[in-house]
Amino acid sequence: MKSLPLLLTACCLVLCSCQSAYYGAMEKFGVHKRDILVDRVEEAREAQEEAKEQFESAFEEFLAVSEVDVGELKAVYDRLQAAFDASEAKAKAVRSRIEAIDEVSKALFKEWEGELEQYTSRELRAVSAGQLESTRELSKNLIQAMDSAAAKMDPVLNAFRDQVLFLKHNLNAQAIAALNKTSLALREEVEVLIKQMEASIDEANAFVAQMRS
Repeated sequence: MKSLPLLLTACCLVLCSCQSAYYGAMEKFGVHKRDILVDRVEEAREAQEEAKEQFESAFEEFLAVSEVDVGELKAVYDRLQAAFDASEAKAKAVRSRIEAIDEVSKALFKEWEGELEQYTSRELRAVSAGQLESTRELSKNLIQAMDSAAAKMDPVLNAFRDQVLFLKHNLNAQAIAALNKTSLALREEVEVLIKQMEASIDEANAFVAQMRS
């Protein structure tokens, strides 16, 4: 157990080294951290849009359970399981994109802070420092908005999972009634999730527009 902290430290050092090498290689091709940040925000926005569509589609699948015959429940279960799996995968993709934004933004701001010391002009250094702070604030707000939207995915995913598990072990008329009731109760959480994701997507659009202006 004593070796665990050392192992984690070593892994972090290797990861940081790999990231630094990646950024260095990209800069040789004229792609700087600022460019990478914008690209990752766009990728995160696309991941959120895909997740939003998937959650809406999955919810419609769960609502449709009330309209099927008992004899079709096995096929319905398979569809709901697939819808849940796809929703879970989209959620993981969103979280991965947010982590990528956080990682490159930290690297960008660390580099930017170091380069402030290279200025000989106080005026230009002050302007650059102001730009740094405004960009840092934009990035902070964006990540908070994305994290907030991502957090709203968890209760919906949990509800989807519960319904899939329940249906797996109860392929009967009582299952249809129970799932219909819980699906209707879930509507509000899904609506909140969609609104949060739309707000986060808007935040990403504003960030990209600001960084490119």
